[in-house]
Amino acid sequence: MESRPLRYFVAVAEELNFTRAAERLGISSPPLSRAIRQLEKELGVTLFERTTHRVALTPAGTVLLAEAGIALDALQAAGRRVQRAAAPEPKLVLAVKADGDAGLLGPILARYASEPAAVPVTVRLCGQHEQPQLLRRGEADAALVHEPFDRTGLDSEALATEPRVAALAAAHPLVARDSLTLADLGLRPDGLHPVLEETRVVGRDLAQLLTLVGLGGPTPLLPASVAARYPRPGVVYRPVPDAPPAVLVIAWPQQSRSTATAALVRAAASVADTAGDRQAGQVPVSRATDGSTVG
Repeated sequence: MESRPLRYFVAVAEELNFTRAAERLGISSPPLSRAIRQLEKELGVTLFERTTHRVALTPAGTVLLAEAGIALDALQAAGRRVQRAAAPEPKLVLAVKADGDAGLLGPILARYASEPAAVPVTVRLCGQHEQPQLLRRGEADAALVHEPFDRTGLDSEALATEPRVAALAAAHPLVARDSLTLADLGLRPDGLHPVLEETRVVGRDLAQLLTLVGLGGPTPLLPASVAARYPRPGVVYRPVPDAPPAVLVIAWPQQSRSTATAALVRAAASVADTAGDRQAGQVPVSRATDGSTVG
């Protein structure tokens, strides 16, 4: 299956209108219709229900839309990775959210520099959970990211596990307590994921989020290293022992065959192993034992 008919299909599936899809693609409607009919013939299925008034996806079309997006993204990502690999001076791009490395970024880069397969590293600072998309689009080779995240097409190695703290405004009534429970915050363990996702979209970065907290805004649950590394006037941190831990991983594309990326993963795992029971910003660091590697 070629990429062009897939791109044509995606345009029609998203527009649900052949005329608008043709305009979007910069072609006329007849060749677009022929391409879709040829694709349906090749697959042996009907992708669209067509009437004089509407175009709708069939169940088979719905499945193909999801799969086609992944396939087209993978092709574009492969092209970007190939172009970077062919550059006169190869480099590795590591995506990291600012303040989201649990204090491990410096030690990882230092350890990586001693690897025989090491190449220069460009650290790409990004927003909340942009890292998985950057990896899938081929714009980054590896990323430090906190779970949970969309793992589609990615492998990962856990590096650090931290308890969580609640960030409170200094005037918040719960500041009087030495520690808190999820119930104190009106939360349940089985309903925590939406709360963590909401925290990720409040403020563009940690500085903005903590500013909002100090003004009496949200009460986010954050990795405990934030409390040690980022004291802020007007913000008080309290441990929440019954909250699930924050897990930092290094992630990379499943199809990666880069020796430089493999060396970075080894360096990150080595730093995590060396940390052992010691504190990273007053936070215990532990290593996963899933044995994952870069192929």
